[in-house]
Amino acid sequence: MKFYRSHILVGMDTSTVLAGAKEVEAHLLREIERQGLSDEVKVLETGSLGITNQGVVLLVYPEGCYYVNVKIEDVPEIVEEHLLKGRMVQRLLFKEKIKRGPAAIVLRESPLDIRRQSRVVLQNCGIINPEDIDEYIGRGGYEALEKALFQMKPQEVIKEVKKSGLVGRGGAGFPTGAKWEISAKIHSEKKYVICNADEGEPGTFKDRVIMEGDPHRVIEGMVLAGYAVGADKGFIYIRGEYALSIQRMKKAIEQAYKYNLLGSNILETDFSFDIEMRKGAGAYICGEETALIESLEGKRGEPRDKPPYPGTYGLWGKPTVVNNVETLANVPSIILKGADWFRSLGTRDTPGTKLYTILGHVMNQGVIEVETGITLREIVFDYGGGMRNNGEFKAALVGGAAGCFLGRDMLDVKMDYATLKSYKAVLGSGAILVMDNSACIVDMLKCILGFFRHESCGKCAPCRIGTDKLYRMVSEISTGMGTKDHPKLMLELVQMMNKASFCPLGQSVFLPLSSAFKYFEDEIMEHILNRRCPVGVCNVR
Repeated sequence: MKFYRSHILVGMDTSTVLAGAKEVEAHLLREIERQGLSDEVKVLETGSLGITNQGVVLLVYPEGCYYVNVKIEDVPEIVEEHLLKGRMVQRLLFKEKIKRGPAAIVLRESPLDIRRQSRVVLQNCGIINPEDIDEYIGRGGYEALEKALFQMKPQEVIKEVKKSGLVGRGGAGFPTGAKWEISAKIHSEKKYVICNADEGEPGTFKDRVIMEGDPHRVIEGMVLAGYAVGADKGFIYIRGEYALSIQRMKKAIEQAYKYNLLGSNILETDFSFDIEMRKGAGAYICGEETALIESLEGKRGEPRDKPPYPGTYGLWGKPTVVNNVETLANVPSIILKGADWFRSLGTRDTPGTKLYTILGHVMNQGVIEVETGITLREIVFDYGGGMRNNGEFKAALVGGAAGCFLGRDMLDVKMDYATLKSYKAVLGSGAILVMDNSACIVDMLKCILGFFRHESCGKCAPCRIGTDKLYRMVSEISTGMGTKDHPKLMLELVQMMNKASFCPLGQSVFLPLSSAFKYFEDEIMEHILNRRCPVGVCNVR
């Protein structure tokens, strides 16, 4: 094995590729060769390094420093100064800005550094080449599958997942082991496993990071699920816009077949499992598992009546397990290290780690993986680096459009499914959209309600008509045409939708609207009573 004194990891995800990561990598290789460093410095492609909206991102080992917004013209300086002379290029370093005192600004190591996080699902992202199965295997990949096939019975796999306390990471938070057990108990000649990789929730891209950075982990989780429930076929229903995720998942599937980790008689056992990919057409409703199944069957993506549930009557009428990408990506570590290890992380009621997408008016945007139970304050001010442009925290929309607004008095509440449920709030997909005082809640509501109106499948009247009516009313408030009766009418309507809508899409509108009125009633009433937007965002006439 050849050893190098330095490794440069080039983050290759959708945003960095668009920013020119391929071109920067090519220039790096040429400049390293020109300087005679090819035997000393290794350039490697990897997945997302967890930093977004910062152009091309490089991570240099052993120093562990991040360079951001790297352009082709910066490459000679990085090679000359850092790789030859051992001096970091300070102007390109990614560091967190922290306010101390009335005006002092200091810099410290980035909080998005992968070494500061408790990584389970993302333990290989930013470390390995996601397009090389050997690198995944070299990091312990497929050892959990080997353990399950040779040392555990299917019911023992389910028992371990149940014992771990893993709940669905897609938003609903349903116990994963219990879902598997339902399908496992059904006697059927055919069963299916579906990986829900549609990820249509606004502000959420953590599943994309997993698929782009460690696709084999998702495959291993699916195969383990198939073994546990007695399924021999899996489908990855993936968001059609995720071009790089699709490319890498497709390549990973091909490699897994080549290594006999998919297909007939896996690892020379009696267990066989196949995986196909199917691209979604961009419908938000297809994130709901029964609408997803309808789409997979070639029908219009609309939700089904429940019961029966997919676990007993799913794809083509057969028992079907539907799990989110992040959920499945947790399974290999649980099987390999044990349920007790997983329960040692996070909280008692929500063990393990969670991926959070940090967006909005913060210094550092990106994806982090930390133990459940972290507070909103820690996410915003520690990992997010605090508010940008000297702003003041106003609110956070947690869980995407189907989530809820949390005000300042919720900053110290733990961000896990059980705790937030006790506050009648939700964690959802883990998206955290942070807002400062320049954001208008009425304008945010208008965006959210416009999204729901657009994405309603139209199957049921409460959602089809209700989302349109809500959008019209919030638009009237934003333009100074609202009346004192508007808040009452909107809350009554959304409560009715929560009870009468056919599926969670219409029901979910209740959360963002009710939480906005709970925390920001004064701001909303200012638009109505005084025909004024306090922050000057809305076009109040």
